[in-house]
Amino acid sequence: MLDEDFSKPIRKVTGITPVDSYLTGSWEALGNGAPVLVALAQIASQAMISGVPSPLPELLGEAKAILHAARGRGVIEIKGKHTGFEAPSRMLAVYVEIDDEHTIAFRDPLQPEITVRFLEGFRQLCECGLVVHHLHRDFSLTSAGFHLARSITFEEVEKWLNLGTDINIHD
Repeated sequence: MLDEDFSKPIRKVTGITPVDSYLTGSWEALGNGAPVLVALAQIASQAMISGVPSPLPELLGEAKAILHAARGRGVIEIKGKHTGFEAPSRMLAVYVEIDDEHTIAFRDPLQPEITVRFLEGFRQLCECGLVVHHLHRDFSLTSAGFHLARSITFEEVEKWLNLGTDINIHD
């Protein structure tokens, strides 16, 4: 029998980075995009501590489109599709709930660069304190995010919104 003190952590947890070794050893964590999700969560958390930069940097068109799409409910998910046959279909992408029946998926399996550009736009929203991480792949707009989102017109972001795919849960 070992005389271990289980009231103490197994290892000291300070300064976790997105590539901390505990993530690289888990095939399931990697398969669920944990390193990227952890990185985005950390960026959003750091912005929560630091506050919204003033003035805000010029946002990417993709970031503005995500904000505009999320202006009603504010719910954003970062997820991949495990069922996709080709790699671009399985990539992590930004999904925004428009209402209780519609979601916009900012992904394009034929043009993976579009998927990546929207992921970068989302990273920028995290960095600017416009998004907060909740659980696993779930994020939402912050108060500042809602405020800015409601000032962005459809015409301003139409070309980026048209790159998304509207998913109706009843289809």
